[in-house]
Amino acid sequence: MRVASPIAAVGTLYLGDTLGWPEQLSLKSFADHGHAVTLFSYGPVAGLPAGIRHQSASEVLQPGPVLDPTAADPQLYADLFRLHLLQRCPGMIWVDVTVLCLAPLVPRDGYLFAGAVAGKARIGTAILALPANSAVLADMVAATADPFAIPAFVKPDLRRDYVAARAAGRPVHVSRQPKGVWGGLMLTHYIGKHRLQGHATPQAALYPLARADRGLLEKPLVRVQRRLGDAASAVEMEPGLGQRHPPVGSFLAERVRRHGIALPTAFAAASAVPLADPGGLLAETGLAAIALVADFGGRARDLVLAAQARFDCDILLVDMAPATLLGESGWVAPYLAALAAQGVAVERIRVARRAEALRPADLVCCLAETADQAPDYAAIAPLLSACLHADSRLIADIRKGSGGYKHLAQLGEVATLAKRDVAGTSIARVILSPKAPQSQVNDDSWAAIARSLAGPDGFYRANDSHSFLFIPRGQTLVVTFDNLDLAMGKREDRRPWGFGFIEKQGWSMLGVMANGWTWYRDQWVSDQFDDLAASGFFARFERVVFYGASMGGYAACAFSGAAPGADVVAISPQSTVDRAVVPWETRYKTVWGADFSGKYGDGALVSGAARRVTLLYDPFEPLDAGHADRFTLPNTLKLRANLMGHRLGSSLLQMGILTPIILGALGGTLTEAGFYRMLRARRSFPRYQRELFQRLVARGHPGLARKLGNYLLRHGDNRAIRQAMAAL
Repeated sequence: MRVASPIAAVGTLYLGDTLGWPEQLSLKSFADHGHAVTLFSYGPVAGLPAGIRHQSASEVLQPGPVLDPTAADPQLYADLFRLHLLQRCPGMIWVDVTVLCLAPLVPRDGYLFAGAVAGKARIGTAILALPANSAVLADMVAATADPFAIPAFVKPDLRRDYVAARAAGRPVHVSRQPKGVWGGLMLTHYIGKHRLQGHATPQAALYPLARADRGLLEKPLVRVQRRLGDAASAVEMEPGLGQRHPPVGSFLAERVRRHGIALPTAFAAASAVPLADPGGLLAETGLAAIALVADFGGRARDLVLAAQARFDCDILLVDMAPATLLGESGWVAPYLAALAAQGVAVERIRVARRAEALRPADLVCCLAETADQAPDYAAIAPLLSACLHADSRLIADIRKGSGGYKHLAQLGEVATLAKRDVAGTSIARVILSPKAPQSQVNDDSWAAIARSLAGPDGFYRANDSHSFLFIPRGQTLVVTFDNLDLAMGKREDRRPWGFGFIEKQGWSMLGVMANGWTWYRDQWVSDQFDDLAASGFFARFERVVFYGASMGGYAACAFSGAAPGADVVAISPQSTVDRAVVPWETRYKTVWGADFSGKYGDGALVSGAARRVTLLYDPFEPLDAGHADRFTLPNTLKLRANLMGHRLGSSLLQMGILTPIILGALGGTLTEAGFYRMLRARRSFPRYQRELFQRLVARGHPGLARKLGNYLLRHGDNRAIRQAMAAL
């Protein structure tokens, strides 16, 4: 049994002489959550917050002969100091002085470290606890005794070089060996050697933000709290923060104000987001991927081009002018010419001149250069709504006094990014995160559609938040899970998800519709499945398949328990959103208060009664991978779609392989080999190529990135890679 420790002391090393506001904030954040905090240094340190203990670092590690802190690489010396601190200060947790504490750190059996994220080479060292008398710690301390040692875990070609250099009398010093050789690389090696991976804390529970998302720390406080969630333990602050003020009204600014930390006056406070900075606006959205960007009115060209270059996304131009709303206006032709001049292929662009042509987009832009261009949001709110889905972001400009805030607030949560004055009129640039769909289940139009589809031999059942639609056809039954808002508001045919290809196969269909982001946690839904099972409904069919994605993927796994022996096909599912079980799941605050107990509660456990669970997910998406890791039963087939993202269904669709994959999975003919054979299509998929290239660059492999880029450009054009190669 793993035993939780009481609130432990934390310690860190500082090699400077004056703490900046980020370091002060870091130390205070741990003290706020009940940790006794000790700052170790080799000399006096100015700016030490009240209540933080100061101790000589020499009591832990005497300078030299291995390394001298005044001459060594600071990170390398910190790696060495960390090991000695853990050994000489039993029970203390090491933390980097760039870490911001959000909840108490709790070691288990003396261990605290984040499990390696799928696809990453090493375990992080920013937060680390190991038993002082543990063999793994003793091995690492011993390994650092000789700064010219040849580590067993470096790549074979490097080992050969190091051995040859030593034989020639020129041993390679640790400072010239790969980064992390006494840090993450070493820790990962010895954790594996001693088989301690089971002591790992899920990555998202300690570090809920990926490196690319750290800019969220500079967002307005309420949005950051929603993204991080109460269960998150800590985040790392980006280096260089101390060279500028935190933006006014941001998460960090609020923390600095709360603690009375003095900010230096040598530089001016930064504005929240420069109005003309496309890169800053992209970062402000917090979007990890963009498949479609929509521009209402044609005044977000730079932002659209930035998104297309970064994410290789499609573009939707909504031909809107203030006087005409939708129609034909003069800005479209020069806009198309500008996109063509930047190398954007014509097939990646669509123009919408009627409401039926609007599509849900990940990023929606509605900007204005002058006060007269600011849209009438009362008039266009329905058009904007048609382009928003649960994870969209809207960047919009609002003219003061226009009532724009009121109308946009009906669509979601609005936060102001910046303001400017144009000819005496104030214009605010805002970002909107859509709110959960409003109730539509009692909408007569859906009831009429559903009853018509069910026919005389099917059935339609509904309460105020969910509905069941059964359409009888053949001896295979596919149970799908969908959101009514998407079916009624975002699809031209107003049909449940998967309806078309299920109909073409002649299969029967049971469509379960949620009226909002409910995760189907309604006793009425459970009662319906109990009733169907008890009445022999599922037993009438030769084969039953439960099918869904994300929230629907959770439901497919969880409610498959009503039909033991059924098959399950789930795309990027959650196993549960019970915070006691998955405290690292920070994405779905809207359902945190729901009850995930009961026999249909935990999808990873309930689906054990299925014949086979086919799980499609991206192991490079940490939270999706965390849920997939909870499916440990032998009936699970995990199909990994690397670098396809949480919305991998969209990527598979663009590659032209979603239909054969899903039909094979639903029909029971999809094999692991067949899936990966079809997935080879990603090799020519621009988004996958870009992600692969960017990961090589981010991990310090520019040579490999160049080789990949040259290969890809020899076999076809990829604008994003071509531009990245030029920058490289």
